[in-house]
Amino acid sequence: MKLNKQDILKALESISAPGEGQNMIESGAVKNVVTFADEVIVDITINNPTLQAKKKTEVEIMKVIHDQVYEKAKVTVNVKVDAPAKAAPTNTIKGKAIPGIKNIVAIASGKGGVGKSTVTSNLAVTLAKMGFKVGLLDADIYGPSAPIMFDVEYGRPRSITIDGKSKMEPVESYGVKILSIGFFTQPDQAVVWRGPMAAKALNQMIFDAHWGELDFMLIDLPPGTGDIHLSIMQALPITGAVIVSTPQNVALADAKKGVAMFQQESINVPVLGIIENMAYFTPAELPNNKYYIFGQEGAKNLASKLGVPFLGELPLVQSIREAGDVGRPAALQTGTPLEQAFEVLTQNVVQEVVRRNDDLPPTEAIKITTMAGCSAVKK
Repeated sequence: MKLNKQDILKALESISAPGEGQNMIESGAVKNVVTFADEVIVDITINNPTLQAKKKTEVEIMKVIHDQVYEKAKVTVNVKVDAPAKAAPTNTIKGKAIPGIKNIVAIASGKGGVGKSTVTSNLAVTLAKMGFKVGLLDADIYGPSAPIMFDVEYGRPRSITIDGKSKMEPVESYGVKILSIGFFTQPDQAVVWRGPMAAKALNQMIFDAHWGELDFMLIDLPPGTGDIHLSIMQALPITGAVIVSTPQNVALADAKKGVAMFQQESINVPVLGIIENMAYFTPAELPNNKYYIFGQEGAKNLASKLGVPFLGELPLVQSIREAGDVGRPAALQTGTPLEQAFEVLTQNVVQEVVRRNDDLPPTEAIKITTMAGCSAVKK
């Protein structure tokens, strides 16, 4: 018997592809029908990608041709899947917001030894003095320094129950809530962990802690651009990043990489600006002299070159180091030039956060206003 193409098409009008309301002809699922004597080849496209749907389609086509056209027809069914295109996966790293925390600022440096943790601790206490509610997450898993700098080296977070769940309560010092891996290890104990284990510890300090209401959470990142940085940015929606560098070329080269990391399309964290630490040295006996030991205005020039704000400079002063070593940040020294320097620096950071938040939709924007030298955060 010679099969007729029109008979095949008419038979296919009586069935539909899996998950489609129209019959196979109306829906356009049948792409081609070719007959040769008692043989027929049906090319069909369906949207359901499952193996079960493909098999069901094949069986139904063979059955309807055998039942309605020719019982002994040799039927070949070529099923092609044309599932709706899935949205291309985005590489943008987005974190999960923590209720009650308004701004999360990451403090980073391209290399170690530039004073990043010192700057972070002094920014934190200055924000607290200004009236903000402040938290500090010491994310330097392998070299935590916040416990020493805040004189809570032997502090231990308490366990409290919030909404029926057990949470860690951060250690508080100088008005700043602090969590650090240093609270869970001995002072002489080395943390020898691979990346996933370090990331898990960080997530616990972030999400298993009761931070309460915070205007600012500062995150003291480890030096470099590595695993911990990505873990933090995957875990949290970072408001912006601050880069700390000294003026010397070696530090600037790494600071440039730090800026580039945050500006990558897949990360896209706004860079609030660059801070130049150890900008110059002024000996006590020569208060009007400035000695640019590590070079002059290197970080300031880098900020200009990269098109990011320059947040200010800090001098190389022995008392800053001594204050950190004894656990009393230098910004607490009332009426001193250091206190004023950190206040200017902190006000510049707050100003850049304001600028950054002004670009968000009104329902998400956080308005920060400055009044008589003291800032206040408003929803």
